[in-house]
Amino acid sequence: MELSVAEARRIALTAQGFNARERDGDVGAAQVRRTIAKLGLLQIDSVNVLARAHYLPLFSRLGAYDRALIDGIMAERPKRFFEYWGHEASLLPIDCHPLLRWRMARARAGRGIWRQLEPFAGPRRAEAEALLARIGSEGPLAASDLAGKARAKGMWVWSEGKHVLEWLFWAGLVAATHRRGNFERVYDLPERVLPRAILDQPTPTGAEARRELLARSARALGIATAGDLREYYRIPAADAPQPIAELVEEGTIVPVRVRGWRQQAYLDRDARAGRRANGPALLSPFDPLVWNRDRTERLFDFRYRLEIYTPAHKREHGYYVLPFLLDGALVARVDLKADRRSGTLIVQQASIEPNAPAATPKALGGELERLAGWLGLRVSDPPVL
Repeated sequence: MELSVAEARRIALTAQGFNARERDGDVGAAQVRRTIAKLGLLQIDSVNVLARAHYLPLFSRLGAYDRALIDGIMAERPKRFFEYWGHEASLLPIDCHPLLRWRMARARAGRGIWRQLEPFAGPRRAEAEALLARIGSEGPLAASDLAGKARAKGMWVWSEGKHVLEWLFWAGLVAATHRRGNFERVYDLPERVLPRAILDQPTPTGAEARRELLARSARALGIATAGDLREYYRIPAADAPQPIAELVEEGTIVPVRVRGWRQQAYLDRDARAGRRANGPALLSPFDPLVWNRDRTERLFDFRYRLEIYTPAHKREHGYYVLPFLLDGALVARVDLKADRRSGTLIVQQASIEPNAPAATPKALGGELERLAGWLGLRVSDPPVL
């Protein structure tokens, strides 16, 4: 079976919730939960130049909604979603917990984690056990409760306590109960955070869990290469070939060719192209539609890089750049900043892609107004395009 790139794009957009959208209706918690479940996860990131990463993908798909709905979902009991390492730090459906215990087990063995955390799986394990015991007796703790002198140096200077907490979290020995203050994660024992019914579920083998995660990747992406499937939940390359072969054998994914793609592609067995994707949407750099930059280029012929860590004089498009989706194509990009003190959405830079339709500037302007209204801001001077 061979597909055109246009067909692959429609399949991907449908899988990601960009077909048959009804935006700016009355969005409730149930609709927010359904959207997160469809995506399989929401990436969480501390960058707050515009709005935190996990808020924007829902706005792109649903339009204006109350961000407090997500805050409530992150803190609710019983938990239907939980925080853990999915793509990066992510909000995940609660039934994903057993599927990530292999990652927790590797972290407990000092594998698959940041190098600075590795000692807590070995020679400094006693320190981690002592902090775990303290949480057990005293209740939830955040890094700021342990920061000491590091607190005065800013959020990017981790205290020793923060390092221990992060290893405990990665190892599944504590869970995130909620966020507080400046988006700070609060940790407690899993049995006091997660539903007992989930904790009591049998732990699948690592191979079984990774096969299911790859199947979920396929559903969320619609059509994907092996690399795309791995990237969604960060499955190590060595662990992917066998479960992908098994998913093909059982018919969960179907090998296909996409014209112009060098790599083998796989189609989720339930994927549909849907109708033509209409309407505009600004996309967060952490939106699952575009976070895989290679896939974005293959699907949309749109080269996209996040330039936050690029020196200012070397940036091509800006600091916090959002691609603009219009009628199923990426047609422009804008560098945005929310100046909350002045109540302004600042458009620092904007550019239109070659061959973008003539309606792009007007559509982009309308979407910027929609975004600003949702954030309680007003748009700065209109972008010059």
